[in-house]
Amino acid sequence: MLRFACAAIVLGAVLLGVAQAAEPPVQTGDPFKRGLTQADFPRLKQIEPGIYTYEALRTIEPRGFKTTVDLIVVTGDGVLVADGQGTESAGRDLVAAITRITPQPIKYVVICSEHGDHTGGNAAFKAAFPSVTFISSPTSQKALAKSANPPTETVADRRALTLGKTTLNILNLGRSHTGGDLAVEVPGRVLFLSETYVHRLFPSLRAAYPSEWLATLAKAQKIDAAWYIAGHGFVDDAPTMKAELETYRQALTYVIGEATRLHAAKVPCLSPADCAAAQQANWGPYAEWTERENQAPVAILRVYQELDGKLP
Repeated sequence: MLRFACAAIVLGAVLLGVAQAAEPPVQTGDPFKRGLTQADFPRLKQIEPGIYTYEALRTIEPRGFKTTVDLIVVTGDGVLVADGQGTESAGRDLVAAITRITPQPIKYVVICSEHGDHTGGNAAFKAAFPSVTFISSPTSQKALAKSANPPTETVADRRALTLGKTTLNILNLGRSHTGGDLAVEVPGRVLFLSETYVHRLFPSLRAAYPSEWLATLAKAQKIDAAWYIAGHGFVDDAPTMKAELETYRQALTYVIGEATRLHAAKVPCLSPADCAAAQQANWGPYAEWTERENQAPVAILRVYQELDGKLP
């Protein structure tokens, strides 16, 4: 009898361990709340045959860290990378990670977000592969015209690109986080949305087009993909990433709605540093999202600018 009792205890402990191991990660953009450390990064993950994501940490002020995420598509005729990293050192780390998984050259870098944390390290691509081609939207090309490695090709609407046996689509789904966002699709498999989709970080609207962003997200959700990859945050399993895309759309809707309410109440927001509205805002379920403290005043101001017809 004692033998059976001991066996039951051991089996129970094993099952408990399996259950604990199977627990999904906490849904947050904060690496430390997920039980991760700086030593866990960068992280390279194969999500489909020949398709990888790369997560690197960068500092956010006044404290903490967040990830910048890239998509890597390896084919028999070269590599396409969607987005880069923010510094040349981080860019070299990304290039090194790619060269460890394939001898194929990096042929294309698609600039999905023109912001510095996605483009500041682009010189690393050029240094390692001098013939690499940078592709962006026409708007981002203008924004990056004076950069060290400006885009030489643009996509105003849609471009199909075939590398080996892999066909990819570079998509301009509309303005969202910037005026020139792009997405990269491997049909039926992956849709990389860069900063159009951010996983569990408070929406950053400093250069955004708020109402158009919601329309762009709606377009993205109509595209059939197994994986939806965000430009910041963590890459979890495919069902979670799809569900979190809708969670992010709801968060952005809420933020725009709350800023609109404050605007109607004539609560002032003159600048991110002088924004009474940020003190009176009710962020509901999004109050504890990563970067809320930094991003909320900026978001309110940007919505006010749209409502006042002052967006560029």
